[in-house]
Amino acid sequence: EELGSVFYMLFVRIFKKNKVNLMQTLKIINKKNIALVAHDNKKNELLNWIIKNQKDLINHSFYATGTTGRLISKQTDLKVICLQSGPLGGDQQIGAKISEKKIDMLFFFWDPLQAQPHDPDVKALIRLAAVWNIPVACNLSTADFMISSPFFKEGYDRFIPDYSKHNKREI
Repeated sequence: EELGSVFYMLFVRIFKKNKVNLMQTLKIINKKNIALVAHDNKKNELLNWIIKNQKDLINHSFYATGTTGRLISKQTDLKVICLQSGPLGGDQQIGAKISEKKIDMLFFFWDPLQAQPHDPDVKALIRLAAVWNIPVACNLSTADFMISSPFFKEGYDRFIPDYSKHNKREI
């Protein structure tokens, strides 16, 4: 509890320094809504990570881009809601769910060495995760850190920045 207070004060200080007001906190419950995305060269890496961590993942809800979701559904016991394939709009569908506060975290194993035809969508998805303060794992090490965090198994109060000034600006 004391550590939580320290983190709260730190986040408040960071947001005030950057002139962003905190509108609210969003209570993320023990059962998380998790988005899963992987580029073609990273699908097996994500799948192997999920198989390794299936017992920690089984009680959560999942959304995935089409091909990744089908692969995970076939190879694991996880129930995955499959959206469109990434290049066909799946990245944008996940981004929309993030902006609607329906996604709690994103595991997006992307290939930094392979140009993607939908790179602008990929960047937009990562940007939306940052805008709405969603934890993101883009590689195996970060995914390991996220799943081993006590916040993964417990509830967490996620800060939602106040964008009301942006929404009310003169145009």
